[in-house]
Amino acid sequence: MSPYLVLLAIGVVAGILGGMFGIGGGLVIVPALILLLKMPHFDAVGTSLAALIPPVGLLGAIEYYRNGHMNLLYAALVAAGLFVGFYFGARITLGMPPETARRIYAVFLLVVSLRMLVAGK
Repeated sequence: MSPYLVLLAIGVVAGILGGMFGIGGGLVIVPALILLLKMPHFDAVGTSLAALIPPVGLLGAIEYYRNGHMNLLYAALVAAGLFVGFYFGARITLGMPPETARRIYAVFLLVVSLRMLVAGK
C-alpha cells in the first residue's frame, strides 16, 4: 500500500477518534507513524505536531459548540497551557535518548488505558 494512503488513513482514524473522544491526534498519530511507517520516534512526534498545527479540530469543535457542549473559557485556558507546555515538552524530550522517550510514552498510554478500564466511567 502506498505510504501516502497510509498517511491519509492515519489522519482519518485520528480525526474520527479525536471527534469521538476528544483525544489529541498525537495519541493515534505517533504510534501509527512508528508502527506502520517505521518512522523514528522523534520524527513521528515532530510530524504529528506539524500535522496538528492547523486548526484540525475546528469542524468538530464547531459542531460541539452548536450543540451546547463547549466551555470557551476553559478551552482558552487549556490552549494557553498547551502553548507553553508544548515548548517545554519538546525541549525536555529532545534532551533524552529516543528509547527513553518512547518508553515514557508507552507507560503513559498504559496508565491511561488501565485507569479507564478500572474506573469504567
